[in-house]
Amino acid sequence: MTLTGHSLIAGQAVVGGGKTTCGFNPATNEALEPAYSLLTEEQLKAATAAAKEAYASFSTLDPETHAAFLDAIADNIEAIGDELIVRAGQETGLPAARLQGERARTTGQLRLFANVVRQGDFRGVRIDPAIPDRAPLPRADIRQRQIPLGPVAVFGASNFPLAFSTAGGDTASALAAGCPVVFKAHNAHPGTSELVGQAIAKAVKDTGLHPGVFSLIYGPGASIGQALVSDPAIKAVGFTGSQSAGVALMRTAAARREPIPVYAEMSSLNPVFVFEGALAGDAGEIDALARQYVASVTGSSGQLCTSPGLLFAPECEAGDRLAAAVGRAVAACSGQTMLTEGIAGSWNAGTEALGRADGVEVIGQGTKGATENAPAPTIFGTGVQQFVENHVLHEEIFGAASLVIRYSSVDDLLQAASRIEGQLTASLQLTEGDYPTAARLLPVLEQKVGRIIVNGWPTGVEVGHAMVHGGPFPATSDTRTTSVGTLAINRFLRPVAYQNLPQELLPASLQDANPWHLNRRIDGEMVPANEKAEVGA
Repeated sequence: MTLTGHSLIAGQAVVGGGKTTCGFNPATNEALEPAYSLLTEEQLKAATAAAKEAYASFSTLDPETHAAFLDAIADNIEAIGDELIVRAGQETGLPAARLQGERARTTGQLRLFANVVRQGDFRGVRIDPAIPDRAPLPRADIRQRQIPLGPVAVFGASNFPLAFSTAGGDTASALAAGCPVVFKAHNAHPGTSELVGQAIAKAVKDTGLHPGVFSLIYGPGASIGQALVSDPAIKAVGFTGSQSAGVALMRTAAARREPIPVYAEMSSLNPVFVFEGALAGDAGEIDALARQYVASVTGSSGQLCTSPGLLFAPECEAGDRLAAAVGRAVAACSGQTMLTEGIAGSWNAGTEALGRADGVEVIGQGTKGATENAPAPTIFGTGVQQFVENHVLHEEIFGAASLVIRYSSVDDLLQAASRIEGQLTASLQLTEGDYPTAARLLPVLEQKVGRIIVNGWPTGVEVGHAMVHGGPFPATSDTRTTSVGTLAINRFLRPVAYQNLPQELLPASLQDANPWHLNRRIDGEMVPANEKAEVGA
């Protein structure tokens, strides 16, 4: 596929009237061609206007056409072939195997949402038939369904050039909900974004949809992003990135004449709690636990939103052995290329600040990588009181760094857990003998995180029906939602009730004939699609 270096607005390449930017190879800091022209705020309006125009037809699409569109995007992404993996690797420094897995996750979640659209439960059909002879007052016929919010602005993430980018989870769930998408490409991987954007645009055209269903825009991160969220045509926002940027978008969205929801995934330390029973094994088992922890910290150079930034270990001889094993494990690691020069610089600043904090020491450190922007992985150590009292120890360091915190009692552990801010995950390493202690900790963690893991590690997020990838602020902006899994579609829907509408005016999903073959809740009882129900009989 040919890279144009321009935005793609409603299926047409548009030369930006602003400055230009390039992707950079973080392994060498060399610029990559082509240069990308950046839109002005005035040009942006064409994309949001097209999305607004597309809403009427796209939001009412029949299930099979809608699902076929999502399947077509997945097919088109796979058809790009190795070109996509090569370009993404050049722009991010991520290895081919990681990117191939990420591509599979991207296409897999698109197909998963296609199945959700075909099945149709997300439409939330509820029917309370009329009861005209009810005393003392009759009941009207009331029917409810979920409808799409409207055009959604999606921002690409730096650390997932595919799975949280152009056709990633936010885009896939918004499109599945029936919302047109205006996607703001991350300037760190513009070529990767364009390749995938072309695949989506082709699916839009081949399916015969309004071209405004999808637009891909390039622009200055702060100004064009704020303009996009401020645009009256935009009805919701999906964002993955830094807390400062996410909060800035939240403020802009809240200050609008019509405030809109911002679903922002921001920062998380993903604490791991090691109980004494998990350390009761021999030296080999403790070494294995240490290696697993370090692998979770250093995978993808630690640039994962679920990387464990904290590990709580008991203050005992077995805890000492674990800390020593962690030091040995990280010493054997070499730095991996980080996504950008700026991210590597932020990692250096964060680890320097943590290393200067009172009561913090280096447990172990790896070696610097051979490429640019590949700092040495580092594990720090401190005590539970230092952690409780020093806010610096609670700040996320995006990259291969983590802090081991030693505790001496269950009360210490409960106190520390209660001081932690909102997180995406918490992990418990334990045996059956630790269950009573874990039972005391769980109620605290339920108020702090979106996913609790036992005898596993937080990195690696399954895309399915039960997954929650969210959590209390500042992990996300809305603790009630998830950005991964099929429930992500709910972010971009709202309920509408229809009272006493004649069949001729009801949307297809609410008609008695049930032409879309949906599961429905009738008078409070779930009626499967394959069972005929006499509504109002």
